[in-house]
Amino acid sequence: MIIELDMQSDVPIYTQLVNGIIEGIASGKLQLGEPLPSVRGLASDIGVNLHTVNKAYTLLKQDGYIQVHRQKGVVVHPDGMPQVNEEFLDKQRAELKPIIAESICRGMSKEQLLEIVENIYGEITLGRKENH
Repeated sequence: MIIELDMQSDVPIYTQLVNGIIEGIASGKLQLGEPLPSVRGLASDIGVNLHTVNKAYTLLKQDGYIQVHRQKGVVVHPDGMPQVNEEFLDKQRAELKPIIAESICRGMSKEQLLEIVENIYGEITLGRKENH
């Protein structure tokens, strides 16, 4: 799987890595149990400090997206993805609120905003297998 990084972005590289891996899982490009590169290997491949990759992997592990095994290395969590809970919903609300507020300030209608969400959802899930 290819993760596109923008080294000039205001979004930190570790956040871009986290988002890219989660998107890969959501789209089905990364399967449950699939191995990911080692911290050192990924850092070398993309030309960033290994602490950047380590931070991304730590966050993904804390949220239940990956597992780190001494023998197997880093893998997409083989037992499935974390489920929706109140903490996740609160996080989503907090992250979406400023985006929605800015959209309203710029004159975007609810329908336009929902259309964008539906389009992005469709782009991500387009290649997913039916069994996921």
